[in-house]
Amino acid sequence: MYDRRHFIKHVAAMTLGIHAAPLAKATTLDKEEIMTVTGAIPTDELGVCLTHEHIMSTFGAAPRERAQYDQAALVRQVLPYLQRVKQLGCHTIVDCTTAYFGRDVRLLRQLSQQSGIQLVTNTGYYGAADDRYIPKHAYQEPAETIAQRWITEFQKGIDGTDIRPGFIKIALDQGPVSTIDAKLVRAAALTHSATGLTIACHTGNNPKGAQAALAILQEEGIAPEAWIWTHANQVESVDALLPIAQAGAWISLDGVRVSKNTTASAEESSIERHVRYLKALKQRDLLPQILLSHDGNSFPRGGPIRPYDAIFTILLPRLEKEEFSPSDIQQLTISNPARAFAIQKRMR
Repeated sequence: MYDRRHFIKHVAAMTLGIHAAPLAKATTLDKEEIMTVTGAIPTDELGVCLTHEHIMSTFGAAPRERAQYDQAALVRQVLPYLQRVKQLGCHTIVDCTTAYFGRDVRLLRQLSQQSGIQLVTNTGYYGAADDRYIPKHAYQEPAETIAQRWITEFQKGIDGTDIRPGFIKIALDQGPVSTIDAKLVRAAALTHSATGLTIACHTGNNPKGAQAALAILQEEGIAPEAWIWTHANQVESVDALLPIAQAGAWISLDGVRVSKNTTASAEESSIERHVRYLKALKQRDLLPQILLSHDGNSFPRGGPIRPYDAIFTILLPRLEKEEFSPSDIQQLTISNPARAFAIQKRMR
């Protein structure tokens, strides 16, 4: 059983540079599996999970189907950081870098094996950033053909490897859902119905986009439980999240930062915003629908590491002071991620 006091003690010990014993595993949740870059695992082996990070990316560069990195430099920078995050208590990281802006599953497997952290990669296309990272063939092909590409990655492996995706990653631009973004949502729905992979959809401060995406899923017979609203922390009011969470979809508060959150008021830090939203969601009994992460990046293009450790060092200790119980913390960090990313067809 995950013990919250053990977790806080672990964090404190690591902050002081003291060796701490590894965290205990969660209790069994169900019989479903989660797909990591080193193979499928039972959901009860997922452990403490960050559900939206980027191990590396080429975001900002021209799109390429297969990324090109200075692999030696990447490993020198990323591996120690992963080892630090593991010491803080993290067992698994869900990597949201898609094809065409930096996905490299071979490197992910190497880093997972060397660090001991389980990594989960994805299939899908990124439709935000004014559609810059959507490949040309997606405009010409119907949703069914795009879906078959993604299904094939799940069935046969990615980029000539036996590494399989553990979820589907898509994205919406701001404003009304465009024709191409709607096509990607439909392709993701078709892929889910064939594979049981969960759909993580970059949606941000776009409640109408979230509603439109769920309407497309409904047309394809997919339940809201198959869909994650990523960057949902960017909404201007927590009230915008309530109908989507109450419908059964996942709400990903994945922008935990130590610095100011540009979507919040000048007086409110990212940590304070997350605490406020989490308290409001808890009061409405919606914690079972919430995921937590940072949207960090340990090898971004042309910049320093964007950290993904503040949940362990700042947010969780703060939640303890706000009277979040051990079961609340376990739910947010272990139980919810395991349910969200379990390979399971969620049909209406």
